[in-house]
Amino acid sequence: MNRIAAATLLAFSSFAAVAQAPAAPGAPLAASAPARAYDLEADVARAMKTFDVPGMAIAIVKDGKVVAARGFGVRKLGEPAPVDGKTIFEVASNSKGFTAAALAMLVDEGKLEWDDKVIKHLPDFQMYDAYVTREMTVRDLLVHRSGLGLGAGDLLWWPTTSFTTDEIIGQLRYVKPATSFRNSYAYDNLLYIVAGKIIAQKAGKPWGDAVRERILTPLGMNTTTTSLADNAGNPNVSSPHSKINGKISAVRALPVPNAVGAVGINTSAEDIARWMTVLLDGGAIASAPKDAQGNPARLFSEAQGREMWTAQTPMKISEPKPTLEATRPNFFAYGLGFQLRDYKGRKLAMHGGALQGFYSRVVMVPEAKLGIAILTNAESGGAMTSLQYRLLDHYLDAEPSDWIKLISDVEAEMRNKDLARQKTASATRAAASRPSLPLAAYDGEYNDAWYGAVSIKPVGGKRVMSFTRTPDLTGELEHFQHDTFIVRWKERNFNADAYVTFSLNPDGSIERMKMAPVSSETDFSYDFADLLFTPAKKKEVKEAK
Repeated sequence: MNRIAAATLLAFSSFAAVAQAPAAPGAPLAASAPARAYDLEADVARAMKTFDVPGMAIAIVKDGKVVAARGFGVRKLGEPAPVDGKTIFEVASNSKGFTAAALAMLVDEGKLEWDDKVIKHLPDFQMYDAYVTREMTVRDLLVHRSGLGLGAGDLLWWPTTSFTTDEIIGQLRYVKPATSFRNSYAYDNLLYIVAGKIIAQKAGKPWGDAVRERILTPLGMNTTTTSLADNAGNPNVSSPHSKINGKISAVRALPVPNAVGAVGINTSAEDIARWMTVLLDGGAIASAPKDAQGNPARLFSEAQGREMWTAQTPMKISEPKPTLEATRPNFFAYGLGFQLRDYKGRKLAMHGGALQGFYSRVVMVPEAKLGIAILTNAESGGAMTSLQYRLLDHYLDAEPSDWIKLISDVEAEMRNKDLARQKTASATRAAASRPSLPLAAYDGEYNDAWYGAVSIKPVGGKRVMSFTRTPDLTGELEHFQHDTFIVRWKERNFNADAYVTFSLNPDGSIERMKMAPVSSETDFSYDFADLLFTPAKKKEVKEAK
């Protein structure tokens, strides 16, 4: 999730104009909705226009029934094909709930315990600190308290890299912690990749096959896939969209097959309604036949359902803008694959997801037997959050607010502040300064302990930086000031241009190179600031005899 969206959503103390095609046909809200009238279609159309979202799917379940599972707008900007209830969206980190549920099923079966040491199941697992390696439990993999920093190591899998899942897990030993073990909350993805590996090991098959066999098929989630490759041949798949120079545009999807335990699920409104129904039923599968004693079929036990929705790691409650005071929770924590908080006196179990061109949100209110899923083919936290609160107010019979305007105003304010900061940085730079060394002296290969190598070399009169394991992270260097440059990535939809700063030794040689995002809108998974590059040692060339 980009940093503006993440910051905006934290300001809400929560987790994160184009012409629209007519909404896909669908039934109005069912009679189980409150008596007060609510025009879902009008709110969705307004949110999509306000936040530049080409297409969206919404699923609502209430009291065990599907109230809505339908689409709005188009699958791809400029093309007429509409989004409907079966249209596939990448849901990114909403996959974490599936990984948690798969582990819960293994706990039910006695194949592992939440507090088993990870090394009991993956003997080669290793963190930076030997104590953490020895003490890390299966539970710790899911609750974001490992000591890793926000999004630490995400460049190992994002954007699409050539690292294998096993290589990513192996590189964890080189990722330095930001805090002490179990000290505080910091969202990470790498440990969910480790959790996915445990599931694959126990199943004797890849994570995707295990999840399909054990979760998707029993629930009838027949259109849901566990990789982008599985979507081949299905025309009803949404395209991702990003802002390029401020304009919404369709972009290509980026597969991440090495990170499936964290971000592997692609699903539809109809299928995610089935998922929410089972979660709200504590693991019971109402659609399946009961056993001989009249007990319902279950995905996981009621006890495991409670465990997943029990607070494990406290999260900081930020003060929202005064106009958003109603969103401030009284408690805020992470469970097992789900974020937990309250709204209007009701507990929420929820999660968000963000990958290039797709944002999603799943929100459940256990006490009200209410589930809301919002899937979008754009990078707009505001669209999801405004509709989330609008729907919660409706179903919890609360006085409605104009969340679309309130949230749009907050996002605009934050974006303007970010642009002003960038303009100030540009205006106050030492524009007349020059690099300390000739440009050719910055060429070469540089190595970071956990990522590996990047190179800088002349190409067509320009200096080009390339991340060797990430084909799309290639861009031209332009001088900013002194020994700081800016890398402008060829893929402009990344919105992830970064400062590149060199430090010199006393003899004038390059000691190290550091990076930092230029914009606060840059997604935290571009964890450039965690990299510390040093020049690769040049191989000695022996004189030919």
